[in-house]
Amino acid sequence: MPRPTVPTIVLVGRTNVGKSTLFNRLIEKKEALVSDIPGTTRDRKEGDCLWRGSIVKVIDTGGLDVEIESEIERNVLKQAELAIKQADVIVFVVDLEVGPLPQDRQLASRLARSKKPVLVVGNKAEKPALIASVHNKEWRLGGLPAPLPVSALRGTGIGDMLDEVFEQLKKLDRLPAPLSASNAIRVAVIGKPNVGKSSLLNAVLGEERFIASPIAHTTREPNDVLVEYKDREYVLIDTAGIRKTAKTRRAGGLEEAGVERTKRILEHTDVALFVVDVSEPIGSQDRTLAGLLKDAQVGIIVVANKWDLIGGKTPQTTTTFQRAFYDAFPFLTWAPITFVSALTGQRVTNLFELVDKVQSHRFLEIPEADLMEALNDAVRRHPPTRGKGPAPPKVLGIDQIATAPPTFALTVKAGRIEGRLDVLNVSWLRYLEHRLREKFDLQGTPVRVTVKKARSVGKL
Repeated sequence: MPRPTVPTIVLVGRTNVGKSTLFNRLIEKKEALVSDIPGTTRDRKEGDCLWRGSIVKVIDTGGLDVEIESEIERNVLKQAELAIKQADVIVFVVDLEVGPLPQDRQLASRLARSKKPVLVVGNKAEKPALIASVHNKEWRLGGLPAPLPVSALRGTGIGDMLDEVFEQLKKLDRLPAPLSASNAIRVAVIGKPNVGKSSLLNAVLGEERFIASPIAHTTREPNDVLVEYKDREYVLIDTAGIRKTAKTRRAGGLEEAGVERTKRILEHTDVALFVVDVSEPIGSQDRTLAGLLKDAQVGIIVVANKWDLIGGKTPQTTTTFQRAFYDAFPFLTWAPITFVSALTGQRVTNLFELVDKVQSHRFLEIPEADLMEALNDAVRRHPPTRGKGPAPPKVLGIDQIATAPPTFALTVKAGRIEGRLDVLNVSWLRYLEHRLREKFDLQGTPVRVTVKKARSVGKL
């Protein structure tokens, strides 16, 4: 069901005033990286804030006082400006501890010219003297109202701030949306640095939503956005590229934190888009990521990006790449491969249809009679082979015990031993998995086959 239109508030301010801490407080999750290093937040981040039983969208932006010395700094400013255009209410965050700086005054003048409601929020108000300081004349920036004192760290003053935000939205006739459950499919975009993850997301969304740069490691933290396509919702998550540990440590820990966040993101991912650069050989970092994806037991779609860079393509070009990929990752032969160009947009919108297909496979429920028919057929073609048991095993039945991913339990008997976990040869279990995939079209999802004991289930 389409999601109701949600009003948007945007957090802006110079670097290190605590916007990301405030963002985390508002969405009640630790989504944004918090660091003393200026410029930690590069892309704008989105999340939902629940207040009075309703939700508003909150957007966190990079610091607006960065010096334009590189492409990344230019993109930070561009992202913030795009967010301001989307905003219903602007929350201008200042640092009460430091006091007003020239950059704050410049930003206040710019925001006052935006013709949008601007709420000034004085962060780090942990002391009575700082709370009282908001009434000082020096804090009347650019004709804007006096700051509302808050402590994003402790949570004090947040309720008063949100009350004022809701009052501003009421004046705009932009009432917050009632809270409703979302059935959005969570899609994580995984890949080594500079394979085009952010460019791919920009192409999918049809806007420059994520900073795309030829400089590796531009994305430091997982970044998600809720989108709707053909009346279905998706949460698209851009994740930090993984690089070698030694380099990560020298980078001040931000990339390392992003790596750990990516692993945690996979724990709550439905389908992962494994982005690889089709113009380059498969490398060790691709192998590391493939291993993480396999262990995560999520749906997987391999996205061979930069297809536009391949010259002299023939009908055999895709086959050659597929063969090389599956040779490198034999444990991912069930993952479909799609060839796209984030630069030109070629086949990018097809990703939604693939995601839907893989998600349906993850939740496929197979009738018991059909399962038994598939099992009997598999046994006729290739009788079960013995593992470590004392006698040839006999498979008595099969049940589906879970979905996401589809999980099946075999009831096995070998001589006097019933349900022993090692009576079946592992190669025969792989054969059975292949037969199940072939029979029921389980492309894109992991499949687990277990052996059922008398009172429990143990994974083989």
